[in-house]
Amino acid sequence: MCYNIAMAENNIKLHNKSDKPDNVVEREHSILDQCEKIEAELPKWMRGYFMYLKTSVLPMTRLSYLSDIRFFFNYLITDSVLCEKGYDSISRIQPGDLDELTSVDVNIFIDYCRRYKKTDKDGNTVIYENRNSALSHKKSSVSVLFKYLYRDGLVSKNITDGFDPIRMPKPGEREIKALQDDEVMKMLDAVTTGSGLTKSELKYWDKTKYRDKLILLLLVTYGLRLSELQQLNISSFNFDRGEFKIYRKRGKESIMPVNRTISEAFEEYMDLERPKDEDLKEENRDALLLSLQGSRLTDRQIRQIVKKYTSISLGTSRDMGYSPHKLRATAATSLIGRGNSIYDVQELLDHDNVTTTQLYAAHKLNTKRELIKNFEWGEDLKKDE
Repeated sequence: MCYNIAMAENNIKLHNKSDKPDNVVEREHSILDQCEKIEAELPKWMRGYFMYLKTSVLPMTRLSYLSDIRFFFNYLITDSVLCEKGYDSISRIQPGDLDELTSVDVNIFIDYCRRYKKTDKDGNTVIYENRNSALSHKKSSVSVLFKYLYRDGLVSKNITDGFDPIRMPKPGEREIKALQDDEVMKMLDAVTTGSGLTKSELKYWDKTKYRDKLILLLLVTYGLRLSELQQLNISSFNFDRGEFKIYRKRGKESIMPVNRTISEAFEEYMDLERPKDEDLKEENRDALLLSLQGSRLTDRQIRQIVKKYTSISLGTSRDMGYSPHKLRATAATSLIGRGNSIYDVQELLDHDNVTTTQLYAAHKLNTKRELIKNFEWGEDLKKDE
């Protein structure tokens, strides 16, 4: 599930006495602000649940849970048994209404989420379809809600035991999507020379090639998360010590070493392309990755850049290009493929559990290619005979 994180409003002044950069604090504020806006739409009697989320899960997880519950409540008053009550707002829902629901009602909701239709603001009908992972997430959100309500005596029964299981693929059942080393080199060649770009794309490439190359190198070298990359500042880098600082989940700081490739790419971008400070607004002067308008690149803009260049390396359409997260997977599989310890890779990528890193160690696409490369059918077989 994807969330667009808007930055803090222009009329908000930041009084930051922490060690975190202002842009990191602003992003955290924006997430919390979105949580509070959703809470304002939900019934007032859910305040205990809101506090439970606030103190128990990470801000992005809290936002995800609240978004799912808002969606569930809207479904209840428009498409379920509660629609007969004529509620015009989800804030009207009472604990007794939820007490009337059964596990069957929730299972029907999960099935509804597989594919549903909505009318957008222009009157167009949009069909939404979710994968099992998204359905599992919604089921988890509803399950946490009912367990909390039952624990606090707001509903008389815990119906979560009757929720139908959603079968998720086992780690070995699906290929990990990541670029192979030759595809990484093709991607970097495209951003260096402009090969594979359209005429219109070449106009922008000539103004952003060094920035885009730095983006791609940071992703495939360190396996950075999108938010970690987007929030990088010039002041994050200390070349005297050969390192830079990123901010992980849970507000955790992490120091990353700078290698020669990154140092050269950084220097090229700063010297040959990035606007000078005097040409930028004060709030953008420390931002590392800037748009042509001189503002910090958004998550969406970075995704589009990555999709463009990975689509060239994969020989596919722009829409089928890889996301930044798949370049994170590329970093993991490339490091493990070079014989590095999965525990060292776990530390670099900040995986909570080493079993996550082991999934990349089980990635066997290169082995399959070697097996099949000289195993041809057709004319080659006739020659051998």
